[in-house]
Amino acid sequence: QKPLGGNNGVNGDARNPTIPRDEGGFKLKFCTVCASNQNRSMEAHLRLSLASYPVISFGTGSLVRLPGPSISQPNVYPFNSTSYDTMYTELNGKDPRLYRANGLLTMLERNRQVKFGPERWQDWAIGKPRLDHRDDRGSAGVEAGVVDVVITCEERCWDAVMDNLVEREGNLNRPVHVINVDIKDNHEEALVGGRAILELADMLNAAAREERDRSGGEWRNGAGAGDGGASSFDDRVPDIIAEWQEKWPNLPALWSLAWF
Repeated sequence: QKPLGGNNGVNGDARNPTIPRDEGGFKLKFCTVCASNQNRSMEAHLRLSLASYPVISFGTGSLVRLPGPSISQPNVYPFNSTSYDTMYTELNGKDPRLYRANGLLTMLERNRQVKFGPERWQDWAIGKPRLDHRDDRGSAGVEAGVVDVVITCEERCWDAVMDNLVEREGNLNRPVHVINVDIKDNHEEALVGGRAILELADMLNAAAREERDRSGGEWRNGAGAGDGGASSFDDRVPDIIAEWQEKWPNLPALWSLAWF
């Protein structure tokens, strides 16, 4: 675990990314993660997909929990089987004024344009083809069920992902960068966090493309020599995140290299 600076709270620097984005060509594969795969991870999923990045997203909670009429009355749904459309229809039928006012209906309208429904990280079969997700935004490029970078949006989600990867024992022998960008769970700060994550993705992708072009090889063929520049990229990631953190000091970051 490597903290990379920053302060609590989100008053993010919203400056435009300075890294030019190549809409075609090589792209890192991303995964975004929050607790319920609803707000922060889905805002980031949408932004990355609109920038032509291959991306998938998950939640780490035991159940999907959305605010209800009181703190003691949340709306609870199972992962993997409940669609965003079902949630939208149910909440709109219960109390459209409440759920429009608190932003849930707007959030679900966005989400159902991205993919079917919330998925749970712990249930993800890493390395299994995701052929039933072809209609998801960002699905092109992640059909094989592996990614290069996982970005979580809360430290407890980062902990859950890291613990789960240890339990899985890295059977694919494939490195993956796990980065936490700490974003408070509300709609406004999810928008700020989404912009920041996209800028980080652009910086990481630019470095990965440089190392791939320099080596002249295919990406991630293996570890060490012959990996298409991936190991050189791995060495650069901490410095890239530190540079990004200077621009977004109120979004504290953590990083670790893990294994699929």
